[in-house]
Amino acid sequence: MNTMTLDEALNHHFGYSSFRPFQREIAQSVLAGRDVLALLPTGGGKSLCYQLPALVQDGLTLVISPLIALMKDQVDALRESGIAATYLNSSIDAATAVERIADLDRGAYRLLYVAPERAANPSFVRALNRWNVRLLAVDEAHCVSEWGHEFRPEYRRIAELRRHLPQVPVLALTATATERVRADIERALELRSPLRFVASFNRPNLRYSVFEKRDASKQLVEWCSARASESGIVYTQSRNSAEELAARLSAAGIPASPYHAGLTASDRTRNQERFIRDDVRVICATIAFGMGIDKPNVRYVVHYDVPKSIEGYYQETGRAGRDGLPSECALFFSGSDAAKQRHFIRQIAGEAERERAERLLRAMLDLAATPHCRRQQMLNYFGEEHSAPDCGNCDNCLQPAERIDGTTAAHKILSCVYRVRSGGGFSTGEQHLIDVLLGRLTEKVRSWRHDRLSTFGIGAEHDRPAWQSFISELLRSGELEKDAERRTLNLTPEGLTALRERRTFTFFKPRVVARTNKRRRHIELQPAADDDLFQLLRTIRKQLADEHGVPPYVIFSDATLREIAAHKPKTLAAFRAVNGVGDVKLERYGQVFLDAIQ
Repeated sequence: MNTMTLDEALNHHFGYSSFRPFQREIAQSVLAGRDVLALLPTGGGKSLCYQLPALVQDGLTLVISPLIALMKDQVDALRESGIAATYLNSSIDAATAVERIADLDRGAYRLLYVAPERAANPSFVRALNRWNVRLLAVDEAHCVSEWGHEFRPEYRRIAELRRHLPQVPVLALTATATERVRADIERALELRSPLRFVASFNRPNLRYSVFEKRDASKQLVEWCSARASESGIVYTQSRNSAEELAARLSAAGIPASPYHAGLTASDRTRNQERFIRDDVRVICATIAFGMGIDKPNVRYVVHYDVPKSIEGYYQETGRAGRDGLPSECALFFSGSDAAKQRHFIRQIAGEAERERAERLLRAMLDLAATPHCRRQQMLNYFGEEHSAPDCGNCDNCLQPAERIDGTTAAHKILSCVYRVRSGGGFSTGEQHLIDVLLGRLTEKVRSWRHDRLSTFGIGAEHDRPAWQSFISELLRSGELEKDAERRTLNLTPEGLTALRERRTFTFFKPRVVARTNKRRRHIELQPAADDDLFQLLRTIRKQLADEHGVPPYVIFSDATLREIAAHKPKTLAAFRAVNGVGDVKLERYGQVFLDAIQ
């Protein structure tokens, strides 16, 4: 019988002396046999909620996790902390599987990770009866809900597993779920009178900013160049963009790899592995990447295209700063992105699905365009009040957006689009429209006789980038739409009404990533570390990680290295007092790092 307490297990294996919000309560609840639905933010320490109970009670904790690629890293991290864990999935050969099943039969493991598909395998289900399963943990539980942003049909089979283990409590964990998704999780997993623990969705260490797209790929290179020594994820909508941006960053001296569904499974695994092990700095990915990624030292996430929903945006930005250190989330935005997303929505078959997609997109576009606190608007979306009107860590709170009267500019644009269309019977693209407004006598303007339109030259008071910004706003708010194939601008019924009714418009001056100053905006890191020592410790960590065949963060997190670099412990006892240094890691690595400090 195991006699270790939750506090002792937390300190001995993981090196922490205090729990994060709700970790203790969740662990105590499942140990008492209760079903639990836990909503903790990404980086909020969800995995400890099932790992700690596994360490203080006999038997096996079964963890259902959606990504095979993650299981090895999670198991490696547990083993580095002296915890007996393993996984069964399609990445291991038959002989290894037989060996692990024999070890499970003799009770050699505390935790077993499997993919949801295995839950429906009859021979696996029969084996569970031999293994004294004491807890069933379902990670990324929102995948069970059709109302969630990452629905996976195979998650619906987990309830069948539950029926085979009627006395075993179920812990469902997710980092993002609206009230509707929460109810769906409880129903689909057949949770019995579950206790709900909902931590704050606020990630105060993340800085949210939105920048207008001008020359987007150049902006991205400048953003990443200013953070060249840090790890980052760039999310983009298309596979081609993922490839092109990775190539462009690499050419600029920032090692980057692509990740998308068009790559072979082995290429995807290799690229993800290189990123996790700090062999490349940046991964340029479609949303296929990152669910449950454990890498805690991602210092920035860039959305190169607007996400489809706030849930998706929250989940993806949540992959930054999981170690609690300050990190940045940048959204590169243009109204053309909004028009592109609306075009995709129009292709959706069912009316109810179309309306749902439009509703999710509208909330995301409102977040991108708001002049108010972005954090507050995002938290309100998840049903959480943010007490302070100013969060102090989003672009609008740090530097309030400059409001400008856009009525005249909007009417000039809408009128010009209308007259170009009615004058020639066809629509044109954005750049040609701006040429007309600016009074430029280009070859097309002359040949199409657009120099004779009443709107020719009426926009000389603004430059081209300003007109691009105004058009972007009208695309976002829905007065203009862009043809997805021909890229031409057209008035929507709302735009025609706005023109006829002389509706007023207020625009906000857009922010553009600085083109000249490549120095990173300073973010205060606590505790203040000796940066040269911190970089040396990172180098040692990378060497040790490569020797042990694990990602660097499995040795120690950046937060732990910063604390070491700040306090410069001189003895093993002082080193053990650092957050994140448990007994096993002290024994394995303590002296190596003390030598470096000396």
